[in-house]
Amino acid sequence: MPQAAAAVAERSPGTTERQPAGSDFAPLLRTVKEQGLLGRRTGWYASTIAVNAVALAATAAGMFLIGGSWWVLLLAPVLSVLCARTAFIGHDAGHSQITANRGVSRALGLIHGNLLLGMSSAWWNDKHNRHHANPNHIEKDPDVAADVLVWTSKQARVRVGFRRWLTRNQAWLFFPLTLLQGVAMKIYGFQDLRRQSPRERVVEGLLLVAHLVGYVTLLLVTMPVGHAIAFAAIHQALFGLHLGLAFAPNHKGMEMPDPDGERWGHLSRQVLTSRNIRGSFLTDWFLGGLNYQIEHHLFPSMPRPSLRRAQPLVRAHCSELGMPYTEAGFVDSYRQVLRHMYEVGEPLRGE
Repeated sequence: MPQAAAAVAERSPGTTERQPAGSDFAPLLRTVKEQGLLGRRTGWYASTIAVNAVALAATAAGMFLIGGSWWVLLLAPVLSVLCARTAFIGHDAGHSQITANRGVSRALGLIHGNLLLGMSSAWWNDKHNRHHANPNHIEKDPDVAADVLVWTSKQARVRVGFRRWLTRNQAWLFFPLTLLQGVAMKIYGFQDLRRQSPRERVVEGLLLVAHLVGYVTLLLVTMPVGHAIAFAAIHQALFGLHLGLAFAPNHKGMEMPDPDGERWGHLSRQVLTSRNIRGSFLTDWFLGGLNYQIEHHLFPSMPRPSLRRAQPLVRAHCSELGMPYTEAGFVDSYRQVLRHMYEVGEPLRGE
């Protein structure tokens, strides 16, 4: 069923009726392959990883140089942005965008996720793969499962106690809650160790502990305790906010497949549940390419720099089929997400 926000977003011309699945995706896939857009961009990723590593090292050096002054807190927002860059690299490694070699992809995920961020790559890949397989499916997508926030009226109606209050006010609380997202993802990673195989648990766990020890040591060696606490609070809060800004507008408020209805084909399942964010190369950089959410979901292994080139092909294909292709501006996308969250909690505010 279409959500209110989806109706507001700009759509390509055509009907909104579902097209037969069949081979709707095959012609698009063939065109994308012919233009080489699924080919690896090793040089681009190598330079991106190198620049990010140098920037992280320079920030750490800056902490040593000015750690005794409160001016060091100015480096906390810088580090939060660089950590988001690091997370985007780990995300791309998990999708095999950087290399087809599974071992190298795994190593890149462990370095950028577990070691540098303290976020379990195994936890993320398991959760994220389930999301990609069935985006916005209330019974199969972990990203729309009822948790601190809820995404459907059915989920809202059964909330009780403090969670009921959260749901009534979730639109107002959304961005404040994202300040905790970075820390929450670290906790989820440790909790997920119980699910992992013994060998995976050892590797993942050791790297998560190494990050935690290294992070605390870096803070305490470079600055006084008071500075360190303030630095960590700012850094982790802004890191969580950055991730929230990158992830929130991608699917929230878009169509949600009926669990009891007919199963959608790949094209419909990925396009109708996703929203793109219009913008410049700065938007691409800030959102890590996730602003091309439709293209990313259709071609998860497509390298990030190829998504912009694939967009006109996908948009034209959807237009030919009469399938809605949803785009929104940067600010408007969040307005749509918040409107959807507000409408979900609306029945509870009349109590």
